[in-house]
Amino acid sequence: MGRITEDLIRRNAEHNDSEIFSLEELSLHQQEIERLENVDKWCQDLKILYLQNNLIAKIENISRLKKLQYLNLALNNIEKIENLEGCEGLEKLDLTVNFVGALSSIKILRHNINLKEIFLMGNPCADFEGYREFVVATLPQLQRLDGKEIERSERIKALQNYPVIEEKIREQETAYCLKRSKEKKEAERKLQEEEEKEKWKENKSNPGFDGRWYTDINNTIPYSVLQRNEKEHPEIEENKVNKKTPDELEKEFWEKPTLYSPESRLETHRYLEKQRNKEKSSDKTKKEKPPRTLITADGRVLNINDPKLDFSLKDDEENNQIVLDLAVYRFMDTSLMDVNVQPTYVRIMVKGKVGEVITANRKARTHEKNNEKNKLQQKKRSKQIEKLEVDPSKYSFPDVTNIVQEKKTASRKIKATSPVVPCAEDSNFEDNPEVPPLI
Repeated sequence: MGRITEDLIRRNAEHNDSEIFSLEELSLHQQEIERLENVDKWCQDLKILYLQNNLIAKIENISRLKKLQYLNLALNNIEKIENLEGCEGLEKLDLTVNFVGALSSIKILRHNINLKEIFLMGNPCADFEGYREFVVATLPQLQRLDGKEIERSERIKALQNYPVIEEKIREQETAYCLKRSKEKKEAERKLQEEEEKEKWKENKSNPGFDGRWYTDINNTIPYSVLQRNEKEHPEIEENKVNKKTPDELEKEFWEKPTLYSPESRLETHRYLEKQRNKEKSSDKTKKEKPPRTLITADGRVLNINDPKLDFSLKDDEENNQIVLDLAVYRFMDTSLMDVNVQPTYVRIMVKGKVGEVITANRKARTHEKNNEKNKLQQKKRSKQIEKLEVDPSKYSFPDVTNIVQEKKTASRKIKATSPVVPCAEDSNFEDNPEVPPLI
């Protein structure tokens, strides 16, 4: 059973910083609420209240909401309009698709002088002959009914025929109330039968009152009693012969023809709640998945790619290194990546998931060998005694006199800038007399 609790109201009051005392708008739709309570105590400043698509059977505990302007109770189990006299500021009331059969109960809304619009479509009373005329004549302050504006001529005509219309409405109400009383008795009978079936199944599953089986052949059940039980519960014998699967039972429940009534809505709700509880219990019984093994007991590293990212691993033997190229998500912040490089593997965590665990045993070994060689060479060098060498062939001071050579550089410059005179014997040479000779 869904209830209106303080926690539920606070969770739906995020737009008001979870403060409920100054809340002006509250939405509690589709919460499986069966009773209207506590709202008038905690949220007295409410102006808009959404309670559609619940299981509320009675309008109650909202008379203190003096500032309430809009009340939505569509798709509930309400059969009578009541307890709204205290809502002085009520301007709009929505009771679409309920079970209001007592149409004369709208007379209490005469005290709500600010009421301008009401919705009653989808209720049994909306099928009564003279329904619209009766509502228009009963509530003179009303401006719109079921989304349609009430004209002045329509109201005058309804007031003229009001006594006749009222008598018709009473007759139809009486017939509907008798029908509803029969439906309620039938629903109670079915509910009692289901409870007896469940009790019988529980008793049958238990071996005895003290938990033991008894096999006394002298204390057997008489055949007449067995026959009587079979007649009272024929469906039990059928289930013995034809055991139905859960899918078949579910299909049978949804395909079974039923009347649209508050009881059928409650039955559907209980069935769905039972199914949810079964699913929860089955989820609890399921074994939890063991943690993923990244490294085996013998120290062997496993390759894992949880996020399914593209990557490439290249072995560069010349430079003695391994190159890992990993493609991550576009525009992803680097703070969401965690890279752990070890001698035998590389682990990359991307958004909390293991990106890659890549073994690199061979390369790690060669790298270790190279490290060992370098260490040995360093040890040998440390053992050798270094002496100062004074060999002039290896270490000689520069000759200052030979640093600048003016004559040699000049001769080099002359040689470099000497013009090349073409030879007259050259086949491609043409002597132009207009061109002055080169000096």
